[in-house]
Amino acid sequence: MTAALLDSFLNRLPTSHSKRTMRADTLLFHDDFRLAPYWWDAAPPETSRVALPPSVDLAIVGSGYCGLSAAAEAARQGASVVVLDAAEIGSGGSTRSGGMVSSGQKLALTDAIRGVSAERLGRLMAESTASFDYLKRLIADETLDADLQITGRFFGAFTPGHFERLRRQGDLLREKTGVTVHVVTRAEQRVMVGSDYYYGGILVDEYGGLHTAKYHRALRELARRCGASLHSHAAVERIERTGARFRVHTARGKIDAGQVLVATNGYTGRLLPFFSRRVLPVASYQIATEPLPPGLMEALNPGRRMISDSKRNLFYTRPSPDGTRMLFGSRPSFREIGEREAARILHAKMVQLWPALRDVRITHAWKGYVAMTGDKLAHIGERDGVFYALGCNGNGVALMTYLGQRIARTLLGLDAVPGAFGEGPFPLSPGGMASTLIVPVGAALYQLDDCWNGRVRGALS
Repeated sequence: MTAALLDSFLNRLPTSHSKRTMRADTLLFHDDFRLAPYWWDAAPPETSRVALPPSVDLAIVGSGYCGLSAAAEAARQGASVVVLDAAEIGSGGSTRSGGMVSSGQKLALTDAIRGVSAERLGRLMAESTASFDYLKRLIADETLDADLQITGRFFGAFTPGHFERLRRQGDLLREKTGVTVHVVTRAEQRVMVGSDYYYGGILVDEYGGLHTAKYHRALRELARRCGASLHSHAAVERIERTGARFRVHTARGKIDAGQVLVATNGYTGRLLPFFSRRVLPVASYQIATEPLPPGLMEALNPGRRMISDSKRNLFYTRPSPDGTRMLFGSRPSFREIGEREAARILHAKMVQLWPALRDVRITHAWKGYVAMTGDKLAHIGERDGVFYALGCNGNGVALMTYLGQRIARTLLGLDAVPGAFGEGPFPLSPGGMASTLIVPVGAALYQLDDCWNGRVRGALS
């Protein structure tokens, strides 16, 4: 039934269109096209210019999932808390992501575990799994409006060799995190993606997605209910040690703080050199389609699953929470480009995966910055009295929510140790020290690797 639906859509495509890679802008962009995240339609960022308090127990720099989670936990424990953001509350990386949620696959499916002892790896995996459980429990216990849906996630193999690698990684993921992993052959994959683009893959049942901006709005409402105050347009310009306390200089005035937490991830900037040398901001681009014709989503993604693949410059795609639109992300170029230019390239990439979307227009295009670290692990801890939780590495929805709570409990003295992500050194990131050069070079190398694998695919076709 699903294959028949898909074929019927494919057969309606004009032959002349099938040879095009990109459409004219008048056909590509919807009349209501916006350079803004799709998520903001339902829950836009917020301006909060309430007066800054003169003194607090804890000042948190950054209003993403991590900062808000830390604020809610610290305020719940009785601390006076202020959250500071350079822009609007909810305009940063948290509401610009794809909203996919999972546990430990970033550790099992990448080389982040290289050089990590088996004992620590076990605890990192355990905490990654705990982060997903924590997210689900927080949303349920606090009745947060987040559109969380556990529909599963399919990892597609770009080449036959990648399929064998994914099969092995699925075994590791099952062993280390306890998730349910299904091996999906190429002959079976159309029930996952409605496409012949991949050479099979693996499906993890327990993974899912949420609405990034609704979840963020719910977290800021929770932080306020617990007693924290949130302040937009309050860029932190300097953090000064004053005895046992800190003076935080912002664009809107000074605050005396007993403790400071930096939770800025891909928006860390150059405020504190120790952190900027360890975090590399990498731009991630996405588009959203207009509502799809009736039946097309059922043909392309019948299970409403999250989908990503094994390429270096991977595709990641999912339905909107209401099931009407396709959201698609990838890196469009080895250099950083504008969102409108990126949208043209992303649409062409999306059509590689799903030719039936060729004549579907784009309504939104946006980018956000992901925080990458030298060892591909997130880190929490303290440096010169300033606490930090940084390095989502593209896996931040559950993990950074969890680490925000963990670091809040650590700085309040409620937990003796910060956990596995607080162990070991926070290594320098060559990219963080020279991002204008490293990001384009790294992206170009990834693109070359994918091109080589693409030649292998072509030889097999």
